[in-house]
Amino acid sequence: MKPLLDSRQLHAFSALARRGSFTLAAKDLFLTQSAVSHALKALEKDLGCRLVDRVGKRVQLTEAGREFLRHTENILREMQAARSEMESLSKWDHRHLRLTAGSTACQYFLPPVLRAYQESFPDCTIKIEPGDHRRQLELLRASQVDMAFIFEPPAPAVDDLVFAPIFEDELSLIVSPKHRWAGLEQVPRDAIDAETLIVANRTGYTFRALNDYFREEKILLSNFIELGSIEAMKELVKLGLGVGVAAPWVVRAELDAGTLVALPFGARPLRRQWGIAYWKGRRLAAAEEALIRLCGTMAETLGLRAPRAVA
Repeated sequence: MKPLLDSRQLHAFSALARRGSFTLAAKDLFLTQSAVSHALKALEKDLGCRLVDRVGKRVQLTEAGREFLRHTENILREMQAARSEMESLSKWDHRHLRLTAGSTACQYFLPPVLRAYQESFPDCTIKIEPGDHRRQLELLRASQVDMAFIFEPPAPAVDDLVFAPIFEDELSLIVSPKHRWAGLEQVPRDAIDAETLIVANRTGYTFRALNDYFREEKILLSNFIELGSIEAMKELVKLGLGVGVAAPWVVRAELDAGTLVALPFGARPLRRQWGIAYWKGRRLAAAEEALIRLCGTMAETLGLRAPRAVA
């Protein structure tokens, strides 16, 4: 199999065909006349045919030369288009951040992170696609986003992804200060299945983890109120209509104000690992690496638990 055509030889032939002169072609290419002549001879030898005829100081294309010029122009056009597209993508990579995140992260964690991010990268446009855990993975695998701020997925689900852990949190039962559990250090196991749990989304990652946890504890959960947001959950819990489930850092303002109380699940904690996922083998831009660092800084500021190491 013959080697691929040399782009430098193609440029020399194209310039020679356009200018009809070795001298002028060499001037256009910032080369010596002998360099252009050598490139043409090497190209003709490689192709096994004569491409130009010398007529005095001018050159004319042979029939083979006219046919090959058509291919040459197409090849050079494609090469230029490829270069332009890569340059455009390179600029886009530094000026755009495409991220997906769940509602809790969008509301309680990311705003100060993104504010600090834009101070460092003022020309960068940030696009955030909301979605639950499953939707986030779909967006990432469809290349509609570049990164996902997400809970750590089960190992088989991330074989094609890198998961950079940011922090770990622990879920608590959230009650009104007037609730009968409010003064307890630990909720009686036999009281949990009789209570109404208020959750933001019964199809999300947190609810599945919650259901699995209580199934292992031999506790049957049957009474639920499903809402669309953590804020709505807080208000219903304050009214005494049930018990919420959330990480204390999400309801910190209410805990500090005494309008809500957080209680542990029991001796065995229910923890979630948060981090940023992206395609395995993909090289992150400096701006994307900066986002991961800013998320880590924010987690430290909030006093959140350092993440477990990911195998």
